[in-house]
Order: sequence, then structure tokens, then C-alpha cells
Amino acid sequence: MSVKLTKGDITRQRLLGAAEEIFGRKGYYNATVVEITMRAEVAQGTFYVYFQSKLDIYCDLVRQLTHEVRREIQKRVTGLENRLDIEREGFRAFFDYVHENRNLYRIIREAEFVENELFIDHYRTIAKGYIAGLQKAMAKKQIRALDPETVAYCLMGMGEFMGMRWVLWENKTPPAKGFEAMMDFIYYGIAPAKGD
Repeated sequence: MSVKLTKGDITRQRLLGAAEEIFGRKGYYNATVVEITMRAEVAQGTFYVYFQSKLDIYCDLVRQLTHEVRREIQKRVTGLENRLDIEREGFRAFFDYVHENRNLYRIIREAEFVENELFIDHYRTIAKGYIAGLQKAMAKKQIRALDPETVAYCLMGMGEFMGMRWVLWENKTPPAKGFEAMMDFIYYGIAPAKGD
């Protein structure tokens, strides 16, 4: 069942889309509200109907990107039972998402200097769901019983840097050889030990 968007919802989303493009291209500090409204093709006064300031739209955008990347991964792993399969498809979904939404990297990384709590919340939000999934897999003995928070952040770091190396720097998803090397590293790192 799809939700019908109001005219206001559509305008707000146009502003967020324009902000993503402008912040992604110019960075937070070099972007202006005027550029965002021009890109969204709305009057400058309309901006202030939806957002109080440039910082306000930036914070909403970071939260939206956090939600979107989590949703895209969740869509791809729904129905999978084995944690190792979930990791494989989850990473593929992440790389596909950032390839289609390359501004994510600049916007999220810059958040550390724009609004540090927002930056921390982005990673904590992603880690929270990751930790829960790892705990379930550990309880089922699908993966080794390790500290789930440490494992979550290690895996997130791998995804982040593989994405930077290939998607951000070369505008392509990681090559099969690199992806498989990463997955082997993950499999042998968290797979249950023989006899468990």
C-alpha cells in the first residue's frame, strides 16, 4: 500500500533532494540556502516553511540518508536466514546504494565537523540494528560468539573503506575479486569454529 504524498511533502522532498546535491558537491560550509532553493525551483521563503535554517535541513538530510541506507539493506536481506548470506547481500546493497548516492560519503563525513552528535548518531543508529542481528546469529550459533558491538563496528568499517576505495574514488562498485576477498575475510573471521 503506497502512501499518497501531499503537495507539501513533495516540496519538502524536493528541497531535501536539492540539499543533497548541493551539500554533496560544495560541502556544508560553501552551500547556501539560495542555491538549495534555486536547485529545488522554489521561492526562498518556501524554504523557511519547512526548515528553520541551513543546519536544520542538513540535519534532516543526514537522518534521511541514514534511514534510506538502512532501508535499502533491509530490503535486500529480507527473507535470508543465514547470517553469512545476510552479510554478503547487505554489503552488496550498501555498495549499490552508495554508488547510486555518492553524496552520502561527503555529507556524512562532513557531519563530524558540522554537527558532531549527528555524525555519531548516524553510526550508532546503524550499529544498533547491526548488533541486534549479530546477537541473534550468535544465539543460533551461525557465527562465533564475539563481542557484537566490536564485530558490528569492524564490519561497518570494512564496508565504509571498501566503498570509499571503489565507489567514491573510482565511481564503481568493488570488483568481484575485491568483494570476494572481503567476504572471505568476514567468513573466516566470524564463521563458527569447527565443532561449535
